[in-house]
Amino acid sequence: MSLLKLRRRPEPAVSLPEPDRLLVWRLAALLLDYPGRETLELLDTVSAALPRLPAPIGPALAGFVDYLRGTGEIELAATYVETFDLRKRASLHLTFYAYGDTRKRGMALLRFKHAYKHAGVELDDRELPDHLPVLLEFAATIDPIGGERLLGEHLPVIELLRLSLTDTGSPYAAVLGAVTATLPPLTTADRRRIAELAAQGPPDEDVGLEPFAMDPSLFTEGEGRR
Repeated sequence: MSLLKLRRRPEPAVSLPEPDRLLVWRLAALLLDYPGRETLELLDTVSAALPRLPAPIGPALAGFVDYLRGTGEIELAATYVETFDLRKRASLHLTFYAYGDTRKRGMALLRFKHAYKHAGVELDDRELPDHLPVLLEFAATIDPIGGERLLGEHLPVIELLRLSLTDTGSPYAAVLGAVTATLPPLTTADRRRIAELAAQGPPDEDVGLEPFAMDPSLFTEGEGRR
């Protein structure tokens, strides 16, 4: 009998074929993006992809698409800014909640930059590398393994964001729920980290985030592809 056991990745909450899991990440990246006209024009494409996704993911995302369709553009924009840009507890920047110190956050951001560079792509200057839609786009279209690793490392923050959105009744909670359903279940250490983050609260500094339009040019081919 071998004394070494293969360490298997825990199964996510919802079992999905790999292409469907990547699809969820790609759709979530789009739906968590600022709801500008370009994003809203893609809703038919999003809706066409949803029937292949099982419950609760497919129906949850379909409900969110219905929300986008049934709400005016001005209201959507105002709600997005109020939800993610003006509320520190709902920042889409995954390192913001934990790191108030600029130097410490800078080191955390390097983890993302190195992963993108290792995959042979570079992020332009319009967004920080820890922005959740950017990471989901990266995981879905560039490097699923490296992207999933970063998503898993920041699962406590993603879950805390989902809980915050749920508490305020935000429709965006459904999208975060779809993302967490594709990832391994929370561990005891994850739950402990969530409790610590919730107790200490976000850092006492301005978020300073601006909405941006997601498009493929965010990722540009870099040198040294491995």
